[in-house]
Amino acid sequence: MCGIAGLVGADGLHPDDRARAIRMREVIRHRGPDEAGLWGDDRALLAHRRLSIVDLNSGQQPLANEDRTIWIAFNGEIYNHAEIRRDLEAHGHAYRTRSDTETIVHAYEQWGDECVHRLRGMFVFAVWDAPKRRLLLVRDRLGIKPLYWARVGDTLLFGSEIKAILASDLITPQANREVLSEILSTRYTSATDTMFRGIHKLLPGHLLVYERGGITTRQYWDVPAGRPEGLRDAGRRAGLPSCRDGDIVARFRSLLEESVRLRLMSDVPLGMFLSGGIDSSAIAALMARMIDRPLQTFSVAFKERAFNELAYAREVARAIGADSHEIVIDDRDFFGALPKLVWHEDEPIAHASSVPLYFVSALAQRHVTVVLTGEGSDELLAGYGKYLRLAWNWRAGTVYERFVPQAVRTSIANLVVPLLPGALARHARRTFLAMDRTPESMVFDNFAAIRLDDQRSLLAPALRGTATREQAYGPSRAYFDRLNGQSTLLDRLLYADIKTYLVELLMKQDQMSMAASIESRVPFLDHKLVEFAAQLPDEWKLNGFTTKRVLRESMKGLLPESILNRPKMGFPVPFAAWTRGPWNAVARDVLLDSRSRQRGIIDPMAVDRLLRDHTEGRTDGGDRIWSLLNLELWHRTFIDNEGVQVLPAPSLRRSVPDMREHHGGRASASDSHEPLRGADAPSNSGGGGVPAALGKSGPRAA
Repeated sequence: MCGIAGLVGADGLHPDDRARAIRMREVIRHRGPDEAGLWGDDRALLAHRRLSIVDLNSGQQPLANEDRTIWIAFNGEIYNHAEIRRDLEAHGHAYRTRSDTETIVHAYEQWGDECVHRLRGMFVFAVWDAPKRRLLLVRDRLGIKPLYWARVGDTLLFGSEIKAILASDLITPQANREVLSEILSTRYTSATDTMFRGIHKLLPGHLLVYERGGITTRQYWDVPAGRPEGLRDAGRRAGLPSCRDGDIVARFRSLLEESVRLRLMSDVPLGMFLSGGIDSSAIAALMARMIDRPLQTFSVAFKERAFNELAYAREVARAIGADSHEIVIDDRDFFGALPKLVWHEDEPIAHASSVPLYFVSALAQRHVTVVLTGEGSDELLAGYGKYLRLAWNWRAGTVYERFVPQAVRTSIANLVVPLLPGALARHARRTFLAMDRTPESMVFDNFAAIRLDDQRSLLAPALRGTATREQAYGPSRAYFDRLNGQSTLLDRLLYADIKTYLVELLMKQDQMSMAASIESRVPFLDHKLVEFAAQLPDEWKLNGFTTKRVLRESMKGLLPESILNRPKMGFPVPFAAWTRGPWNAVARDVLLDSRSRQRGIIDPMAVDRLLRDHTEGRTDGGDRIWSLLNLELWHRTFIDNEGVQVLPAPSLRRSVPDMREHHGGRASASDSHEPLRGADAPSNSGGGGVPAALGKSGPRAA
């Protein structure tokens, strides 16, 4: 795991571009604390930060081919590089190292851009072809590794993180309000846009070429779609010798085992993030069988019992003979780390689970350099409860529409549902009783983090017109519609989630693990396993009320029944409970001080009402408060260029008064609270949002 950055000038470099490239490299030092590299000619500069994992002594980058005409900066792992190397050596290519990086540069020499089809792994890389004056940027098939780019005049900038591009000082950070409704609704941007105007992400499975001042992008891989219905045809397409149940389970298990085995490639110690859910438990159980020493597992939990899965993680660790390590965090740890993690994630943090993910990454970094995780299974095999709810709603809604007249349905939706008791009404509003049986209603409106009507209430008047279905869901809906008429409703939703929601989760995993300088690997997202699972019929994913059926059946005899059959907990965070207590006033300080009000994004009175209603139990506003709080912290960190903020502990703060009594006031300064002992945190302020130094105290670790 590393970090890359660089720039290419179509008409040549400027005198200060070398210093610019060094700044871009050093702001992502956390991605590769072991070594730094820089190479350039008269038109291109490639920069690299290295976290040494394979070929520790001779894998330095940037790296060149034999005659030093083709150069590469690479982040990731190519798990089949030894196999490709044998083929390349047979074609006469001479290697100087054992690294997978060198395999890519020789593969490009041999096969050009089409070399990407031979690579199995997670990767982003930049190849500078000096004779052709041509830059090639590539991102892996599923988007496990991130890559961003921007164009300023005749210069193309790129980096593993947005902050690398900002460190060039060629771009003034500006908020991209055109994606605001999408961010609030879905927690991600699904197209190439980011929250920064003019900075783009390279989409998964895509490559970009910058040549003679022109930019072209194209897709080189996609999730298989349009499979024929029926077990026999799906089995044949998935490469099965027959369509028997046992063949499907055996093939899935074989592909998963192969994926785990490939991801053990390392010259440094490896471990496993273990939650006690079936996904991480399955990987841990397979991994434990493949190594010759006790597996090191790492788990995180909150002090609150309802948000603590450690008992399940311990059960799995005992069953597989692992050495387990745990960390328990509380509200002060969480809020103390949050501002720094906003800086690390570059965009507003979508999921509160990013924070505990950082803590468990920092814990693991004390013991290992690489971890495997269970990410990706839910989107691949329909593991979320929303898939069950959608299936039920769609089927029940079909019957409801067939037998209940339209006038009666309208009366129930408009007159009966609003009169139901609180919790029952909230549930009914998310069912066919109150929704049209359309994708817009049952898929997108129903699963929105902040629903459009809530956005129109919370946003400033000038922005309320942006809270439309087209703005919020248009790009995601395009993925959903891409398979229209070819696949089932579940297949369409899984495809859209793999192309959008999963990419956000992978970015979160990359940024949080890299914040702690540790590499994370995702066996469920080996592209061969994805291609197989995508072609399986629905009943191998959702079977009645059973999710991830093929995974559960493939793990029988390997995992305890209590783990195989337990419902999914996810990674819940007690943010809603915390912000009903003293932290509500801290959120008030941030959201309702003069800077936030003058920004012109929120309606202060509506946000004040949300905070009061949440505190007093009239509504669960946790998701809305979380999104707005992160949005404001992000603006202060990057757009205001203030660096990492400090959220004062409740006992040390002076709150903005309730707006029913007073409309002025601003947050007071306070001592900082940094939650992790010994965590590596950037220490300088300014320069594209580089964070200020934080104080130190810490949670319990075992």
